[in-house]
Amino acid sequence: MLSRTLCYTLQGIEGAPVTVECFAGGGNQFQFIIVGLPDTAVKESRDRVQAALKNSGFIMPYGHTTVNLSPADLKKEGSLFDLPIAVSIIAATQQVKMYAMEHILLLGELGLDGRLIPVKGALPLVISARTNGVKQVVLPKDNAPEVASVSGIEVYPAGCLFDVVAHLSGKALIEKQQQLSYEDCLKKAEVSLDLQMIRGQHAAKRALEIAASGGHNMLMIGTPGSGKTMLARSLPGILPLMSEAESLETTRIYSSAGLLPTGMGLMTQRPFRTPHHTASAASLIGGGTDARPGEVSLAHNGVLFLDEMPEYPRKVLDALRQPLEDGFATVSRVKARARYQSRCMLVASMNPCPCGYYGSKVRQCRCGSHEIRKYLDRISGPLLDRIDIQVEVDAVPIEDIIAKKDEESSLDVRHRVERARNIQKKRFENTNIRANAQMDNKALEKYARADDAALDFLKKAMDRYGMSMRAYTRMLKVARTIADLNERENITLPDVAEAVQLRTIDKKYWGSGHEA
Repeated sequence: MLSRTLCYTLQGIEGAPVTVECFAGGGNQFQFIIVGLPDTAVKESRDRVQAALKNSGFIMPYGHTTVNLSPADLKKEGSLFDLPIAVSIIAATQQVKMYAMEHILLLGELGLDGRLIPVKGALPLVISARTNGVKQVVLPKDNAPEVASVSGIEVYPAGCLFDVVAHLSGKALIEKQQQLSYEDCLKKAEVSLDLQMIRGQHAAKRALEIAASGGHNMLMIGTPGSGKTMLARSLPGILPLMSEAESLETTRIYSSAGLLPTGMGLMTQRPFRTPHHTASAASLIGGGTDARPGEVSLAHNGVLFLDEMPEYPRKVLDALRQPLEDGFATVSRVKARARYQSRCMLVASMNPCPCGYYGSKVRQCRCGSHEIRKYLDRISGPLLDRIDIQVEVDAVPIEDIIAKKDEESSLDVRHRVERARNIQKKRFENTNIRANAQMDNKALEKYARADDAALDFLKKAMDRYGMSMRAYTRMLKVARTIADLNERENITLPDVAEAVQLRTIDKKYWGSGHEA
């Protein structure tokens, strides 16, 4: 007999439909084969399925059994095919009569005792199935929270193979999961490091607020122990809460990479990724034999923090230029190709010199000019040009640390950031732009209108500091964000002056040289 079940396979962060066909042909010799370009994990499902069938009270047919994964020219990866293969065998051998299997998505790895084990990529697979008109999905219980906010599809969480067969045969229906609204998911969001915990550093906090309001890249240069890392870690707390669309995008990437914790629902906190400085270009951009997403994509809709930026290999840093500019990373390998979104804020920190105290007010620098130049040259000019905001961070005086003065909380700053983002949301309605930092030249010309005094000041700053055209457009974007924070329709001179002030640090360190 012939039977068919429906499954999906993961390609990047998208799902492709796969029909699982089973033919039990009989014969005098046991033979069980799986065809249709399966990888090792799929081939090994033969042993898992046989044991699961027997331990669940079903029979593995004796004779020739062929399972075909169609389309045959599409590579099938992972253990999620165990459940549809087992169900198709049971149906083909008429052990239990089941209904409408070709229209129900089946996902799940089988344990040897027949229990269902969670699989990676459940969210993108269910979303793709829903897009293609699938109305029901049966999957492991531990994957159910992951898809709890996907509307338009019925989710049936199952514990074992026997429960799935009983459900499909109508003998004992599995209780349908009650889907949650995105607002319910937001209630579970936790607060990250609060700005209240950081004493002083008012200029750096102002720069963080501007960066968060417009989605701008940021570089902090300062002495060791001045609070650069704490400032960076507090950034997710002042960023606006993720929209449902952003949450789905980010969770899909984590789910496809197998990094979503078991039993976790949608990600409601913006990601904060901190790769080690020994990270390779492949781990940062994406790679491996199966074209996995890299750190820049795992930080999508969040923050990619590079601590001690000059310690990263220069080639690795330069590889970030294209994903940061275009908002996506294309990973091509011999056996796989995938495109991942990578719209994130790049936040970096560094010391001004190898010893860390060049220009410090509290300690003398012991580095020579050649050492400083060699250290700073690890960061290329084109990458620096893509960092909109640059700020110096020096040690906080002990008087400010022990002073009993209330600092502004992250929640207070977030309210201002959200007001500025709401202005941008209305401005960029019906476009694919979400923040000022993402404006192209056409949008910049339309929405970043500045008065004559502001433009004249910007031109003079360009001439004085020898800035590039990219620096010009990025300063204009920052000025647009500052104007939004002040709820001004047009960019004025104070907005441009502050934007220029936040862009001139690189001229101090990477300009005409250094004196030890």
